[in-house]
Amino acid sequence: MEAFFQSLLNGLSYGLLLFMLSSGLTLIFSMMGVLNFAHASFYMIGAYLAYQVTKWVGFWPALVIAPILVGLIGAAVERFGLRRVHKFGHVPELLFTFGLSYIIFELIQIVWGRAAVPNPVPAALDGTITLAGVTLSKFRLFMMGMAIVMLAAIYMLLTRTRIGLVIQAALTHPETAEALGHNVPRVFMLVFGGGCALAGLAGVIGGVAFVTEPAMAQAVGSIIFVVTVVGGMGSLGGAFIASILIGFILTFGVQIDTSVASLFNITNVAESSMKTLLSLKVSQVTPVLPYLLLVLILIFRPKGLMGTREG
Repeated sequence: MEAFFQSLLNGLSYGLLLFMLSSGLTLIFSMMGVLNFAHASFYMIGAYLAYQVTKWVGFWPALVIAPILVGLIGAAVERFGLRRVHKFGHVPELLFTFGLSYIIFELIQIVWGRAAVPNPVPAALDGTITLAGVTLSKFRLFMMGMAIVMLAAIYMLLTRTRIGLVIQAALTHPETAEALGHNVPRVFMLVFGGGCALAGLAGVIGGVAFVTEPAMAQAVGSIIFVVTVVGGMGSLGGAFIASILIGFILTFGVQIDTSVASLFNITNVAESSMKTLLSLKVSQVTPVLPYLLLVLILIFRPKGLMGTREG
């Protein structure tokens, strides 16, 4: 039972990290209609900036400084790059962010090298605690708490503040918002920068929880798009549910040593290629399961679990 709860918490913590990463992408898409292919690269920038700032002044200042710096970089990208191609439609936007991801990847290697950099857990969060007989990592608990606080903060900002009302008005009625004196392009710049800052915050935490290396963006880049589409394009609630679901799938799936055929009680398969496929263990096919879920969602519910617009 202890192992089950340990796996449950590991899946929950990984799912919440996915939410921290996908929330910025979801926010940008819901407010601007821009699908940012470079979003995972801003996650990587956050991890590397946190590593550098931690060397100078410590982890806790880096937890604040790195996301702000990433947000400023994101705002500059929107102001001087993305805004110029936005008027040409979605395809130029995708190509722009796709190219940007490769530029960031090369710059990271030029500045910090190709090898992973040491990014240890801060002393205050190192170690474990035991609750109800279950051993928990302090840093994973901190990561989970940050994700929940982020969800609550984004929700309150968008639904309970004047800034949130201006953002939503700029999205749905830009001409009216501009007539009322609001600078709509500046609002979009702030939204894009804010979404990138959220990715940077996820990078600060993810870089410590896992590894800080040039391939870290590639490792999570595809999975956050799965989360965004499965949850529903533009739905923060959907992204939260999809993140937790995928976190559980990946965590529990790798622990199942039963073959696919035994799991579903499939027998008498004549074709050799199919027999080989069904003989694979569930743990071996687990990395494919989120993408299988994506395909099924696109077939049966294109708007996602809680989305209001199709991808």
